[in-house]
Amino acid sequence: MASLAPNHPSQLQVADPAAWPVAEGWQALVSAFFVSSTGDQLLAFLQQRLAEGASIFPPQPLRALELTAPASVRVVILGQDPYHGRGQAEGLAFSVAPGVALPPSLRNIFKELQRDLGEPPPAFPDPGGSLVRWARRGVLLLNTCLTVEEGQPASHLGKGWEVLTDAIISEVSNGTNPVVFMLWGGHAQSKRGLIDATRHLVLCANHPSPLSALRPPVPFIGCGHFSQARAWRERHAL
Repeated sequence: MASLAPNHPSQLQVADPAAWPVAEGWQALVSAFFVSSTGDQLLAFLQQRLAEGASIFPPQPLRALELTAPASVRVVILGQDPYHGRGQAEGLAFSVAPGVALPPSLRNIFKELQRDLGEPPPAFPDPGGSLVRWARRGVLLLNTCLTVEEGQPASHLGKGWEVLTDAIISEVSNGTNPVVFMLWGGHAQSKRGLIDATRHLVLCANHPSPLSALRPPVPFIGCGHFSQARAWRERHAL
């Protein structure tokens, strides 16, 4: 595909994990992945696509791990892959950069948050749809695939990111802190086997996309996940 503004800060510049900072607690896991054969193949794929002129988002694929250290994770919200429109993805599941129009799924997340907890939508344009403030308060906003090409949703699925993100989910599940996992949609729920449900709260509902948010079996609108998470954490004095 044609390259658009190759130096645009909204896109990936280089396939080099050294340019993608993470919180110290994640470093060993991330480093082990990128020296593995899967990690090496993933980096080679990304470098090849960049050399071919692909516009890849986001500019910092590991930003969720930079903003939310393992010891501070209290909630995990699992997405599939980043937004594929220019200027949208900022390395956090469901989040968009400040000032960017809210995608429909994110609008429904804010709608359910207001319905469930009475919290009004954030001010626009700043913070708008940016969930950086959530990430800094311990919400790990993790996509299972961490890069995508412009205008091509799911274009990097199966290229290796899932091996890393499965390891991240397992790491959180095996950690000492009880955590709330919010699994929205079939893709997120396919990771349920990685989570120890005897120690953590696992909440499942349809994806917040308008295509499924109001449909059975568990409509996203009305699921009450935010109040359930708050009550569970209060019961456990977290």
